[in-house]
Amino acid sequence: MRARDKAAVSALRATLAALDNAEAVPVDEADLRGLALEQAPVGIGVTEAARRELSERRVVDVVRAEAAERLEAAAQLTAPAHADRAAQLRAEAAVLLRFLDGHGTA
Repeated sequence: MRARDKAAVSALRATLAALDNAEAVPVDEADLRGLALEQAPVGIGVTEAARRELSERRVVDVVRAEAAERLEAAAQLTAPAHADRAAQLRAEAAVLLRFLDGHGTA
């Protein structure tokens, strides 16, 4: 990271965001409409929701999906004008796949 590997930084930031999204708990619309304003809870932490704990398998699935998404997008960029972007996407996918190599994903 200190070498400013842009492909690694980009891939890891996006994958961390995807993992964060995967931990989110779905909000039930009925819960949002259930209370009148004067009945709404007030105070520190009342808007906090518990996050899901992802299993190692689920984390690997998210990382694999992020890599596959990049490879698919790179495959669709066939015009010579997009060669740099396609190469960047392949490099990002390679970074993510390196992380999966040690997790028995064969």
